[in-house]
Amino acid sequence: MKPLTVKDILEICNGTLICGNEEQICENFSKDTRYLKSGDVYVGIKGDKFDGSFFYEEAIKQGASVCLLEDVEIKEEIYQKYENITIVTVKDTVHALQKLAAYKRSLYNIPVVAITGSVGKTSTKDMIASVVATSYHVQKTEGNYNNHIGVPLTILGLKDHTALVVEMGMNHFGELSVLTNIAKPTVCVITNVGTAHIGNLGSRENILKAKLEILEGLSKNGTVIFNNDNDLLHKWKEKNKTYQVLDFGIENQSKQMAGDINLKEYGSTFVSNINHEKAEVNVPVSGIHFVYNALCAICVGTTLNISKENILKGIQKFELSKSRMEIIENANGVKIINDCYNANFDSMKASIEALSRMNVGRKIAVLGDMLELGEYSKELHEKVGMEVAKDKIDMLVTVGEESKYIVKQAIAEGMRKDQIYELKMVEEAIDLIKEQSKKGDAILLKASNGMNFKKILEAIQ
Repeated sequence: MKPLTVKDILEICNGTLICGNEEQICENFSKDTRYLKSGDVYVGIKGDKFDGSFFYEEAIKQGASVCLLEDVEIKEEIYQKYENITIVTVKDTVHALQKLAAYKRSLYNIPVVAITGSVGKTSTKDMIASVVATSYHVQKTEGNYNNHIGVPLTILGLKDHTALVVEMGMNHFGELSVLTNIAKPTVCVITNVGTAHIGNLGSRENILKAKLEILEGLSKNGTVIFNNDNDLLHKWKEKNKTYQVLDFGIENQSKQMAGDINLKEYGSTFVSNINHEKAEVNVPVSGIHFVYNALCAICVGTTLNISKENILKGIQKFELSKSRMEIIENANGVKIINDCYNANFDSMKASIEALSRMNVGRKIAVLGDMLELGEYSKELHEKVGMEVAKDKIDMLVTVGEESKYIVKQAIAEGMRKDQIYELKMVEEAIDLIKEQSKKGDAILLKASNGMNFKKILEAIQ
């Protein structure tokens, strides 16, 4: 494989060589000086609060061999101080990163699986990657590195890989269009269309429209894999005359289905036909949504001609990313379900259902505001309250302004007031949990990332 060089950066990005060597090979890219390794290419990204281009000297000290910067004047003393460093400036480092990623992708004739959806993108990505890794050398999105910067960085990490599994997130129109035209997927996965970012997009129909942008970059003979039990995707399937599709589901008749589902406390089993053979599938994480994830992974596996045995092995070996239904038992014998990375109604519902099935003492849901819901915020928080009452949660603790609607609806649905604690700050929740929790309890932590529930986790684990 032809290595990427500084000369390539200059040509592809219309860059200017400030100092250094055009033949320098650019193998690993990093935008964060804290995690940069010796020999990396440092990319200075301009953010809302700081401009990464001004941290180039820190990057050099950390071992960067090349710095890709914008709108920064390099003093002559820097050239003299760091003689072996290459510095390139471009008009826009984000656009440069995206152009480089598109070029890097063009060098590879490999399966590329792109995943989007309102909820479950990261866990689906992890399960798909686990299946694909049984037969391919996989490069995958780490964590939820799924935006206009994360996707290019993932692609630029390609080396001797034989498959790419990439997660794509969005909260506005046009964002997936950019990402998919960089990644050029051979398989597109849409997990569902829910209510995440509905405040930005205005309706679920608009969310569907934005999600379908992922298909713009799909290769000519590519496959679309989607959840046929999702109402909007089911309707789209009936109208679709363009794409080759492979659907999965439990309720609606689909090409890949699950039967004899047995949901357990720490996992589940179901039966499905894989490559025309009946098989029992063992999923190591609890929750019906992980049955859907497994069905999706089976679809990807069969599309890539992976054997039934390897598909089953990949699902069984699957491990969740941190902060997603991660179960931790603290020193006091309390089980903590760490699902506090992010939240929307669909993921809230799934997490509460998973808590309700646990064989524990008390089931305690610590829930915070779901953000970016706009005019739908009241309605969707009320729906969470309905789920809390329906699933017979023993104690409800809420944090935040919008969560008052969770409380109001939970009471309306029959939950007693003495089972509920309505709080404003995470610090109050920490004090309450420390005071009230006892051995045998299970505590679910779930809120949008901006609510900083990670602070609660750190205090009680």
